[in-house]
Amino acid sequence: MSLPPRQHSILERTRERGYVSIDELAAAFAVTPQTIRRDINQMAELGLLRRTHGGAASDGSSTQNTAYAMRAGLMRDDKQRIAEAIAAQIPDHASLFINIGTTTESIARALLNHKGLKVITNNLHVAAQLSTKPDFEVLVAGGTVRSDGGVVGQAAVDFINQFKVDFALVGISGIDEDGSLLDFDYQEVRVSQAIIDNARQVYLAADSSKFGRNAVVRLGPISLVDRVYTDAPPSPALARLLTERKIQLNVV
Repeated sequence: MSLPPRQHSILERTRERGYVSIDELAAAFAVTPQTIRRDINQMAELGLLRRTHGGAASDGSSTQNTAYAMRAGLMRDDKQRIAEAIAAQIPDHASLFINIGTTTESIARALLNHKGLKVITNNLHVAAQLSTKPDFEVLVAGGTVRSDGGVVGQAAVDFINQFKVDFALVGISGIDEDGSLLDFDYQEVRVSQAIIDNARQVYLAADSSKFGRNAVVRLGPISLVDRVYTDAPPSPALARLLTERKIQLNVV
């Protein structure tokens, strides 16, 4: 398929980085944001990328996640707003699960002003951040350590199953239009399922690039969570589903 040079460059950037913002593209090509929106809309209609709030995302592979270093830099400001909104709802002296993900790592940073938290996590980056607080108790699941600092495996599942906590703060790689929560690693999903099963309240942190994103492993239906925190409204179909399931939607 032959694309105009600018659209071809936009597509290459999106596939390389996973997500690009409209403002960034407008500055890079010295055109207006409206021009970039038209480019993105045309390519989305061709199925080459996905429109997201404020930018475009590559569907990429449904079997392999974007590299950790790249994920950590994507939608950083949006993740921070989501993190701060969730942290504002967590009381001092609460018990928490926090799972693997760059958004949950942002949540950990936003929790540093809290007092007396007890945190159980399978994310080494989260543990490293929160263990700097002397009044926090941080417990780390054992198991196989991945290159992104995630801990997975049956030992991690068994460890999580020993607890019952106030809140689970979880991230996800993709949310299908039918409400399925999707991820790439079966072992990671098994730990996240245990986290959700053993929490009284489940808060899902998902930036808008996760809506409609493909991933091969199904964690479960979105009805497993109590609240969704995101940076932009989901599609009308998904919004209706959240309303039907009485899931609180928080757009920050």
